[in-house]
Amino acid sequence: MKVLQPGLFSSIQDYGRFGNMKYGVPASGVMDRYAARTANLMLRNDANDAVLEITMMGPKLEFTAATKIVISGAFLSPKLNDNELENNTVIEISNGDILSFGRRLSGCRAYVAISGGFATEEILGSKSWYEGISEHQKLQKGMEIPFTEDALSKIETFAALKFDDKYLRSSKIEVYKGPEFDFLSEEQKSQLEASEFSIDQNNSRMAIQLQEELSNELDPIITGPVIPGTVQLTPSGKLIVLMRDCQTTGGYPRVLQLTSEGIRTIAQKLTNEKIKFLIQESL
Repeated sequence: MKVLQPGLFSSIQDYGRFGNMKYGVPASGVMDRYAARTANLMLRNDANDAVLEITMMGPKLEFTAATKIVISGAFLSPKLNDNELENNTVIEISNGDILSFGRRLSGCRAYVAISGGFATEEILGSKSWYEGISEHQKLQKGMEIPFTEDALSKIETFAALKFDDKYLRSSKIEVYKGPEFDFLSEEQKSQLEASEFSIDQNNSRMAIQLQEELSNELDPIITGPVIPGTVQLTPSGKLIVLMRDCQTTGGYPRVLQLTSEGIRTIAQKLTNEKIKFLIQESL
């Protein structure tokens, strides 16, 4: 698959690296596992097969062999040879077909799964791209992305999975209380639960910062482990939601922890969109 135009930020991701955080290696992986899994399963792929994650503005791609694809997650007005496509349907691809994207209509991140999966290099048990670990960080013009041409791609499939896209429009972010939540005052806890927060322009695969501040009189903690979905409270009162490419340790109080549903929901939000935390009881 040739990259004719790279788009804003697109990268190859699977579920990420596990067991390497003790060495300081981020987990990485798809920001929205639900959408990536849906696309893979519709093609009879493994749920963890590598997919192309597209942020807001999609690339223009030329296929170099016949295959099948599924697009899921955000709706970025995809087209095949200028013919409009739907998300969450199996699309037959011929050698030389051109896949492109247009106006964003919902969500922030779309996923392209391909029959048999992308055959990019696996490092530390994952094909996820991350600067300093993999050769590439994002798509570049002229790049060629290999994919597996397996027998299943030649089998007629009429896969139909229900894709519940309500989370793409939801402002509710499911969270658990973080390790330092109980150190907050009752007023701060109420503010966390009752307030709306806005997505800051400082948002990426590493972290999403929120615009509104929370008063903070907590002392910094001894550096401790953090994972994707950890919400840190900085000394200035900023809330930072760590995402898939986050560091592995941090010294700010961890006041909340997003659930997997919370991570996929906030991953589909744009700058200035409002969110509200919905605290769940721990299991």
